[in-house]
Amino acid sequence: MNKVPLTVKGAEKLRAELEELKSVVRPRIIASIATARAHGDLKENAEYHAAKEQQSFAEGRISEIEGKLSNAQIIDITKVDANGKVVFGATVEIEDIEAERRVTYQIVGEDEANIKEGRISIGSPIARALIGKEVEDVVTVKAPGGNVDYEIISIEYI
Repeated sequence: MNKVPLTVKGAEKLRAELEELKSVVRPRIIASIATARAHGDLKENAEYHAAKEQQSFAEGRISEIEGKLSNAQIIDITKVDANGKVVFGATVEIEDIEAERRVTYQIVGEDEANIKEGRISIGSPIARALIGKEVEDVVTVKAPGGNVDYEIISIEYI
């Protein structure tokens, strides 16, 4: 299986969620199932079925996170020698040349991407266009509304 790139922060966030699921959520669900079982007939026990559904979801999420972490290639951007180029994990400020609008994005793995927080997936059209470029380079991104030209204003490795 291919290694999936993940930033250090992304890996920490997944580990924290995994710990929460294992140490808090799982025991709470087990207690809910035990309480529901004590109420008697399980066939028509809504609390029992709801708790079992929660258990199924939590166990699935635990498996999913463990799989992601085992296949992750964790990249610490502060230790990468990028020579001034845009690389995975870099934070890039770009300007839409036509609209004269600036935005800042961090290039992250698919699981970490959140456009509202300024994190875009390495597989996104903007990130693919930016990778390997330097400050003052102009890149053209094929967008649904047509091509958009961006100038790279700054690159940070934080």
